[in-house]
Amino acid sequence: MTGDNIASLIYLVLLGCAVGGWLLTSGRDSIGKTLQMAMIWGFIFLGVVAGYGLWNDVQRQTTGGQMLQLGSGQISVPRQSDGHYYLNLALNGETVRFVVDTGASDMVLSIDDARRVGLDPDSLNFIGTANTANGQVRTAPVRLNTVRLGDITDTDVYASVNGGEMDGSLLGMGYLEKWGRIEISGGELRLTR
Repeated sequence: MTGDNIASLIYLVLLGCAVGGWLLTSGRDSIGKTLQMAMIWGFIFLGVVAGYGLWNDVQRQTTGGQMLQLGSGQISVPRQSDGHYYLNLALNGETVRFVVDTGASDMVLSIDDARRVGLDPDSLNFIGTANTANGQVRTAPVRLNTVRLGDITDTDVYASVNGGEMDGSLLGMGYLEKWGRIEISGGELRLTR
């Protein structure tokens, strides 16, 4: 326990004693009813403390699984704590993590991810441009031999490699439209084909 934790615990104990003392002195006429109410509030307090202490574990277990295969050609993705949806796709056999971006036109690979899936960024023709939140960037059109998400594998998939700085890759509408239905509701993204 750190010094701050000990100080907080002492503060809570003193506060509890003060509130408990006030309850006992104010309810001398009906001490049984006062003790009953104190026990109810004590259990409520313990429930709140337990819920707060377990919240990170519960959240990690419910959102830690990145994707859930609901059936053949149907997946569900929980929204993460940062508000985004993330998917891991196998591109040419290599796993790449994407942030789902319905505002992006294409599947856009960072230079690092392009290199990981077997594309040589030095040999790509950066002939396109894209307008991003960070300004205009050069892009190179590429074709991916295979793209697999869940139990669905697509071949000869169009994508772009971003010539600018990117923290990760974007999964835009060029790929998402291959799924027959895209639904976002209740903190969940569902793709169905």
